[in-house]
Amino acid sequence: MLKSYDELRKVDVAPYCEERDGFLYLNWARCITLLHEYGAEKAYWEVIENEKTGNSLRPTEEVFTDKSGVSNRCYETKIKVVIDDSVYYMQTPVLNGKNPVKDNSMNQLRTWNSMCRAFVKCVAINTGLGFDLWLKEETGPFASYIPEQKGIKASEAQIKAIKSIGKKHRLDLDKWITNNNKTWDSLTDVDAGNMLNTLKEKYGDE
Repeated sequence: MLKSYDELRKVDVAPYCEERDGFLYLNWARCITLLHEYGAEKAYWEVIENEKTGNSLRPTEEVFTDKSGVSNRCYETKIKVVIDDSVYYMQTPVLNGKNPVKDNSMNQLRTWNSMCRAFVKCVAINTGLGFDLWLKEETGPFASYIPEQKGIKASEAQIKAIKSIGKKHRLDLDKWITNNNKTWDSLTDVDAGNMLNTLKEKYGDE
């Protein structure tokens, strides 16, 4: 019998994770292995096909055009998750990092990754296993993760780009950095990358 939500929430999954872009990610196969180790007899997921097309992608009905005049749609996938006698459903966007994957950059690997990510997230929500990984990620890249100062110092180009966006939108960058226990001199390339990603999400492509 699978252990309780509270017990699984306390399981440290970090040793089984990979780090990408400042976040820890739990592989779907390792997630299934951990579920079995903590009492599950059945643990698997299945693709739910798009009723209209017969494949796994679910495109938005509305086509949108970006500032460059390129027309695109965004996509989602949907899966069914089975853990013993419990059945869950999860529908999530196809993402490239934090950004939605559009027509002009869609491929099978990104579709697959979307479903794998949906499985791990569904398990976390409903069983507690790995939940804290998502808790950290959902607070935002720069706010949730401050790398140890082992990385390469942020480049002049990164600093220039951050300051340019800050000036354009009248942002108090000094306060933002101070609140994250950093200084301009101590910013690493990873810090700067996280800051630029956050600014891009909030203000669009710069």
